[in-house]
Amino acid sequence: MDDFVCNKLREWGLSRLIQTFKDEEIDEVHFYNLEDEEIKELIPKVGPRKTFKRQFKLLKVLPSTSDANDTRNMDMNPREESSQCQSPSVKRKRPNCAAEESIMWEVHDIMKDVKKKIPNEEESELNDFLKNKISDLETRKRMLVGVFGKTGAGKSSLINAIVGETNLLPSGSICACTSVIFKVEANNDSKKYEAEIEFIKKEDWKEELWFNKNLLEDDDDDARDKMTALYRTDWKSKSVEELMDKKYFKEIPEFLSSDKKKLKCDSAKELSEKIVKYISASSEEDDGERQYWPLVECVTVRLPNKDLLKHVTLVDLPGNGDRNKGRANMWKKMVGSCSTVWIVADINRAASETEAWEILQNASSLMGNSGECQRIHFICTKSDDVGVQSGADVRGLVLKRNEVAKRQVNKEFKKEYKQCSEQFSFEVFTVSCKEFNENVHLQPDDTEIPRLRDVLQSLNNSHPEALNYVSGARGILSLIQGTRCRGVAESKMKACSDLEEKMQHGLKVLQKAIDEICRTFKRCLTEGVKESQDSCEGQMKSMLHPGKKGGAFHKTLKFAVMNNGAFIAKKGRKKNINTILSSKLTGCIDDEFRMTFPNEDKSGPFKGAIDSFSLDTEGMINTYKDVDLQLRFLKTEEDKLKTKLKEIIREDKKKIYSSLTETIEENMQKCYTDAANFTGKGSLENMRRTIDEHVHDKKDTMFKMAKDNMLKQLNELKGKILETLEETLMESIERSLWTDDCSFPDVSVAVARVETFYSQLEANPNPN
Repeated sequence: MDDFVCNKLREWGLSRLIQTFKDEEIDEVHFYNLEDEEIKELIPKVGPRKTFKRQFKLLKVLPSTSDANDTRNMDMNPREESSQCQSPSVKRKRPNCAAEESIMWEVHDIMKDVKKKIPNEEESELNDFLKNKISDLETRKRMLVGVFGKTGAGKSSLINAIVGETNLLPSGSICACTSVIFKVEANNDSKKYEAEIEFIKKEDWKEELWFNKNLLEDDDDDARDKMTALYRTDWKSKSVEELMDKKYFKEIPEFLSSDKKKLKCDSAKELSEKIVKYISASSEEDDGERQYWPLVECVTVRLPNKDLLKHVTLVDLPGNGDRNKGRANMWKKMVGSCSTVWIVADINRAASETEAWEILQNASSLMGNSGECQRIHFICTKSDDVGVQSGADVRGLVLKRNEVAKRQVNKEFKKEYKQCSEQFSFEVFTVSCKEFNENVHLQPDDTEIPRLRDVLQSLNNSHPEALNYVSGARGILSLIQGTRCRGVAESKMKACSDLEEKMQHGLKVLQKAIDEICRTFKRCLTEGVKESQDSCEGQMKSMLHPGKKGGAFHKTLKFAVMNNGAFIAKKGRKKNINTILSSKLTGCIDDEFRMTFPNEDKSGPFKGAIDSFSLDTEGMINTYKDVDLQLRFLKTEEDKLKTKLKEIIREDKKKIYSSLTETIEENMQKCYTDAANFTGKGSLENMRRTIDEHVHDKKDTMFKMAKDNMLKQLNELKGKILETLEETLMESIERSLWTDDCSFPDVSVAVARVETFYSQLEANPNPN
C-alpha cells in the first residue's frame, strides 16, 4: 500500500481502515478500481462505508490535485500535468466544477495564442490596451476566514483536521500570548510545503524594548515572556542598544534587512518543526533554544494539493491587538477583511467562556461597519469529552450534549449580542477533531468537521473565477474582431455619440443618488456632534474615576496614555479612550451606515446606484448591428468596472467609518504625550487633569472635525466612483469605436468557441 491510499483515508477521517487496506495490499491503481462488493467486504460497518463511498465518488470525478491546484502558474497547462498524475487505469469524469476549471484553461490557451499574435512591430495605444486587458483577466481574490480562540481551545487541532494535515500544528502551538497572525492557504505554485515569515520593523522592536525596560510592570507576564523567549536572561542586565546587537539575530538576518524569511519543505511535519520557534511560546524554560515569535508579525503557510483552500485563507488571529504598532495595524486589517469569523471554545465552557465572548465583543466593530464580515460561527470543540471512555451510550451522550450546547450558545448570543445578531448570520458547530481522526465512537458527520469543510467549499464556490475570466475574454476577442471591420465609420460615429450621451446621463443620475446619501449622513453626524459635546466630559469622568484603588488604576491609565488611548483590562476586555469619545458619533450613524454599506455584496443604496448605471449596449445592438462586436466588448467592460467599483466601496467604507475614531485620536494625541511624561507622586491626578482639561478645551472643535473628515471622505469616494466610470468607459469607447486595423488577427473561430463556453457557464454560473 502506498502513501496515496494512507493519506486519502486520513483526509476522509477513516484512519482506522488503514491497516485493513494494508493487509489487502491496495495501492493507488487498485484503489481507483474498487467495486461496490469489494468496498462492502473491506468496510462492513454501514457508517464508515457510507462516508467512504461518498468521498470515493467525489474523488473519481475530480481532476488530479495538480490540475485543480495549479492556478497561479498560468503558464503551465494543467491538462498536460493531470494526464501524468492520474491513475493509469482510470479515466476520471469531470463534474461541473471541474468542467469550469477545464473551460477556463481552454480559454486561457486561446488568449495566450491571441496575445502572441497582436502585432509587436510598432507600439500603438490599441496594442498596449489589448495586452493590458488580457493580463487583467488573471486576477484572484481570497476569502478570509478568521479563527479566534484562547490557548487550549483546540484551534491547532481544528485547523489540522480541516486541512487534512495531522502533523501541521502540534497541540497548543498557537499561543495567544505570541500575538502572531498565522495564515494557512493552498500552495498553487508547487508541491512543496512552504512558509513565509514577516517580521515587525526594527525600529518598532527597539521602541518596545525601551518600553519593557523602563515601564515594565511586575504583573506584565506577557512582556516578560517575550523578552525571555528571545534573550533568555540577558534582557534583565543589558541595555536597549546591547539587546539590538546582531548576535541575537544571526538566524534571522531577514529581520535586520526588513525582508521576509521563506522556508520550503517536503512534508507538513518538517515544516511544523521549522516554524514552531516563530509562532509558539514554548513552556520549556531551560531548552536553551532562542525563540523568535516576539519579532514576528505574520506567518503564512502554504500547503500543496488543497482544493478546499483554493480561494480561501484560514487566518488564526490573536484575541486582541498588540502593543506593537505594526502587529496592531495588521490585526485590524485582517479582522476587517474576514468574510467569515470562527470563535473557538471548549464545549464544556462554551456558553460561559468569558474570553471567547470578549473576543467577539472586541472585534465586532472591526467586523461590522469597519469590515466585511457576513457570518459568525461559534465552534464548540472537544465534543467527545463526555467523561465516558467506552460503552454503547457514548455516541448518544455526545449528540445529546451537542444539542444542549447549541441551544445555550444561541441563547447567549441573542441575549447579549443583539446588534451582532442583526448584522451577522450566526451558527453553532459542535466539533470533535479526535473522533474525526480516530472514529472510535462517532461517525465522521457526527464530528461536524465535514460541515465546516462544506462552509469553506461554499466560499470557494462563491468565487466566480471561470465565468469572470471567460466573460472578459469574450469581450476582448469581440473587440479584436470588431477592429477588422472597415466601412462602418458612420455607424461607429453615431454609436459613439449615443454612448457618450448615455454615459453623461447615467453619471448625473448616479451623482444625484450619492449626494442624497451624503446629505443623510450629514444630518446624522450633526446630531452626533451635539450629543458628543454634551456627554464627553461625563464620559471621561466615569472612565478616569472607575472606583479602582489609585495604584491599580495608575498602571492602567499610564498604559493607556503610552498607547494612544488603548489599553486591555484585567479580564482581557479591550478599551480605548478614543472609542469612548467617538461612541456618540458612531452611534448616530451605525444603523444608516449598515444599511448604506451592508457587508453583503448584493444590496445597499450605494451598490444599487451603481447597478442602475448602464450604457444600454445590449439595447443598442439592433440599432447598430455593424458594431455589435464592439458593443459586446463595452458591455463586458461595464460589468467588470461595476465589480471593481464595488470592491473600491467595500474597502473605502472601512476607512470612512474608522475615520471618526481616528480623528478623535489625532486630536487627543497631544494630551496623551503630555500625560505620559508625568512620573512620581501625584502623577495619577496630573494625568487625569491633563485629559479632562484637553477634552474640555477641544470638545467644540474635535467632534465637528471628525464629522467634516468623514463627509470629506464620502465625497472623495463619490469623486473616485464618478471619475473611474467616466475615464475608464471613455477610453474603452474610443479604443473600440475609433480604431480600424486589419493587421489584427482574424479571431472569428476563437470568438465562436469562447461564446459557446460563455453560454455554458452563464446558464449555470455556480453549479456547485
